Amino acid sequence: MADKTITVNRKAQHDYHILERLEAGIALTGTEIKAIRDGRVNLRDAYARPERGEMWLVGAHIGPYAAAGRFNHEPGRRRKLLLHRKQIRELAREVEEKGLTLVPLRLYLKSGRAKVELALARGRRRYDRRQAIARREAEREMRRALRHRG
Repeated sequence: MADKTITVNRKAQHDYHILERLEAGIALTGTEIKAIRDGRVNLRDAYARPERGEMWLVGAHIGPYAAAGRFNHEPGRRRKLLLHRKQIRELAREVEEKGLTLVPLRLYLKSGRAKVELALARGRRRYDRRQAIARREAEREMRRALRHRG
């Protein structure tokens, strides 16, 4: 069964140098998974943080599920990420020692389960972002010129 991408964090690709990618499960309530299946998710300002031997997704917004009524979940709550202890220790060490950030790149469904693709990333400086934009625009212009020539 193929992965079904629910949302992609495009801002992360722009603001960070992606060094390493990994997959993590998410501990959710019933209304949260239903809202995810409806596509009511925003990862723009989200990040993962190690805390007391556990990994937490902070700042992810999962909108309320319409049919839940008063039994709905808290949209901005922290959610536990499901990783192996060894992975959590290694990631926590990277974040602490090297000053890296854990950023969610996308949220998807895999065999009916919600997964998040995390990236170990280093923040880009403003001038790095401008260079990346200029490079992307130059590549686009080259492709456009080649298409018109041939």
